[in-house]
Amino acid sequence: MNPLRSVISILPKKNKRPQTVRRIADDERIYAIGDIHGRFDLMLQLLDKIEDDDISRPLLPRTLIFLGDLIDRGPDSAKIIEHLITLRKNRPNTRFLMGNHEEIMLLALEGKREALKLFSRIGGDETMLSYGVSEADIMASDYDEYGELLRSCVPAHHREFIESFEDMVVSGDYAFVHAGISPSCPLEEQKPSDLRWIRGQFLNHRGPFEKVIVHGHTISEDIDRTPHRIGIDTGAFASGKLTAIGLEGEESWFLQAIAEA
Repeated sequence: MNPLRSVISILPKKNKRPQTVRRIADDERIYAIGDIHGRFDLMLQLLDKIEDDDISRPLLPRTLIFLGDLIDRGPDSAKIIEHLITLRKNRPNTRFLMGNHEEIMLLALEGKREALKLFSRIGGDETMLSYGVSEADIMASDYDEYGELLRSCVPAHHREFIESFEDMVVSGDYAFVHAGISPSCPLEEQKPSDLRWIRGQFLNHRGPFEKVIVHGHTISEDIDRTPHRIGIDTGAFASGKLTAIGLEGEESWFLQAIAEA
């Protein structure tokens, strides 16, 4: 007798359960955009695609969610912030999540030394260049001077805009965060540090969460979709590919902006 077959024969049979249907809130269409990281060109292209896609579908209220990390690494952080301030004025149902890069920028603006060091290391120099600070001034500055350059170049209304960002948006069976959630905590007890920074503990979790988690923060070559989470950070600053997810009722779809060669 085949020993493998005999082992299989004594294993308990699993009951097949129907796959749970996930929905966003009724009478709403959501578009969520992954990490932009200073790529103003890709952001404009993707916003145009979202506009065209939305017009092509039945009329519904539209919510636009930016998942954080608008800034750093790419060349046009200042232009992105200015454009999105205007966008939110024109479309109040536009929402913004606090990414770890925005968090570090705000701490750097407060003059915190460790935050200034990290800000410079993770793409803050490019952000300061986008605000008109010269490369020579950046390179010649110590951290105290670097902090002064940062405070002098970032307009107050940009800082106030970033300070207004949210930690989480929930709609129906979906929750939108920047990085992920701690699998050991209910949604209402999540720490901002996990929502903005978590990786391994969240990404390696194989069980369900309270909601399907839509997130950025961790770069993947393309959409990273599992039954319980959807990652849409496709590394725009380096890959030239910026991704959005569209959601309506039980339906989901993806849009991408691709840089020209």
